[in-house]
Amino acid sequence: MIDRLTDTLNFQTQALLLRSERQRLIASNIANADTPGYVARDMDFAAALRQATGQAATNGLMAATAAGHLQPAAGARAEAQLRYAAPSQTNLDRNTVDMDRERASFADNSVKYEATLRFINGSVRTMLDAIRGQSQ
Repeated sequence: MIDRLTDTLNFQTQALLLRSERQRLIASNIANADTPGYVARDMDFAAALRQATGQAATNGLMAATAAGHLQPAAGARAEAQLRYAAPSQTNLDRNTVDMDRERASFADNSVKYEATLRFINGSVRTMLDAIRGQSQ
């Protein structure tokens, strides 16, 4: 029971960290909307989460199969999944930031970040209620 709860919380923690990193990337894109030559970046969230939780091997890296196996640093996992955004329209300054896409991505990621937080809070509350119930 504890292992399953720990695995669930670890998965949600990784998701929260990756959502935070994606929010930083989107904010950076928005901040550089007027920078000539800036190329917007984003991450393949699903692939990054699979890699962070060891569920898949991507980019030539093998997933860890035991606790003693070496893991890449958290920043390396996120960096491996970064993608360049395809320009939606041609710009004379070669900037690929599409503000409509970035705003929509920012809002979508914010909602999913909040949902992950609520899930973690609910899991912790459930665990605390179960512990309190046993002691009474």
